[in-house]
Parts: sequence; C-alpha cells; structure tokens
Amino acid sequence: MLKPFGLACATIAVLAILPPTQPAHAGNGVAFGILGGLAAGTIIGSAVAAPRYYYEPMPYEPMPVEVEMAPPPAPMGGGCYWTRGAPAWDGYRGVWVRPRVQVCD
Repeated sequence: MLKPFGLACATIAVLAILPPTQPAHAGNGVAFGILGGLAAGTIIGSAVAAPRYYYEPMPYEPMPVEVEMAPPPAPMGGGCYWTRGAPAWDGYRGVWVRPRVQVCD
C-alpha cells in the first residue's frame, strides 16, 4: 500500500510526463476528461482508503460447554395409549369426526 508521501510522488510523476493540454472546447473530448477524472479518483481513492480487516480463525477452540441432560420421561401407567375412536357426527361443524380416546389395558 502506498503511503501518503509515496502517493503524492507518484501523482506528481504521472502529471509531469503527461503532454501539455489544450483548452477544452465543447465537443473536444470533454466526456473523456470527465471519465478520466472519475477513473483517476477511483484509483487514488481505493489506494488511500483504510485497510480492510478480514476474519481470521481463532488459533484455539472455544471452551466446551457442559449441558445437563433432560430427565427421562415419566413411565406411562399400566400400558395406556391414545388412539382414534369411533366416528361421531359434529353438528356444529357439520362433519364426521374421529375423536382421540385413551385406551388402558
């Protein structure tokens, strides 16, 4: 990366070797002058801009975290389970439904 002094020296050197210019007239390369100025501004601006810092992986692994296990599920009493019951008419919704029922052995 160029330091400010080096950037100034490089700019002066480039301007010193350019040929002398003629006065600008309408239609005599004004658009090229604007484009050249924008290009030079982009190049100089990117050289002067602050450096970018990229993510570097950590040289070590993070500390492990201890996690408590959930308690075991409570046992179901006597072999009970849920199933679908016999079809029944639901007059409110106007459809047949099969309610869930618990069956215990």
